[in-house]
Amino acid sequence: MAFAPVAVQSTISLGGAENRRQIAFSFGGGSRRQNFHVFLRRPRVAMSAAPSQQLDLQVQASKLLDFPVMVNSCSGKMGQAVLKAADSAGLGIVPVSFGCAEEAGKTIELCGKAIQVHGPSDRESILASVFDEYPNMIVVDYTIPDAVNSNAELYCKVGVPFVMGTTGGDRNLLYKTVEDSNVYAVISPQMGKQVVAFLAAMEIMAEQFPGAFSGYSMQVMESHQSSKLDASGTAKAVISCFEKLGVSFDMNQIQLIRDPKQQIEMVGVPEEYLAGHAFHMYHLTSPDQTVSFEFQHNVCGRSIYAEGTVDAVLFLAKKVLELSLQADLFIQDLEFFFSC
Repeated sequence: MAFAPVAVQSTISLGGAENRRQIAFSFGGGSRRQNFHVFLRRPRVAMSAAPSQQLDLQVQASKLLDFPVMVNSCSGKMGQAVLKAADSAGLGIVPVSFGCAEEAGKTIELCGKAIQVHGPSDRESILASVFDEYPNMIVVDYTIPDAVNSNAELYCKVGVPFVMGTTGGDRNLLYKTVEDSNVYAVISPQMGKQVVAFLAAMEIMAEQFPGAFSGYSMQVMESHQSSKLDASGTAKAVISCFEKLGVSFDMNQIQLIRDPKQQIEMVGVPEEYLAGHAFHMYHLTSPDQTVSFEFQHNVCGRSIYAEGTVDAVLFLAKKVLELSLQADLFIQDLEFFFSC
């Protein structure tokens, strides 16, 4: 299942706030606007491609694997998972990564690459130098919430396209930073495509059948690795859909399971995935207790997020190629026009 832009909201203009684009993604035919934010640019003049130009586009599309990936926080569990998924997909890996001050100067061996880790100092000059060496590269960010905004500002200043999978930070400022730049980006706190599809289905149901579960009570339980202290953002998104469906629920009532013993015995988490899992259960009961519904989605490991991130990289690479080709064709048309 691939990312496919199927709708564009708002107006397009180069420069200014009107450059905002909300792109929905297609999952099995339908489309819903989700928490994915895609920022792309269009040439000032739209053109229809001739058959030969379309062939050129196909040739360009075959070069998607020429887009190497730089993964920041490559020593983290998500960073390592993304590197392995990118390597399995045939993408090149940039042997440079940004990490914390304690990791500066270290070399991490992953996927047959010796990745040099740099700390917070001199990040701009280092990234600019790496971008000069790998002009087609795309950055993947799985760092920490406190670094989201400063990292995005850095990517936009240097001009490198990026996929932001890190949660937290000031999201409105994050979107504005990208909108005000000329950088391509995919931003989403949830990279599991199938989970995004489930959320999209929930939003459709909530909008088409508001109040359908009025009067129902709900219990929500979610289990994550013990290092996750806050409630799941995915759970909160699903709960908001149930609220539109008429269910009254206090977010503070979410049952957070973080004790490994409870996760094994009560939730059923396999022991080998205690350090990385995401189990969610939503149980609804009718006012007279005669009808019940249960929704559940369980994820073991991080492969679903890593593979979704690689798909986001390929999607972004494809759009960069397409829009660059359109711009090149426009320049060629101008050159032909002035040569006549």
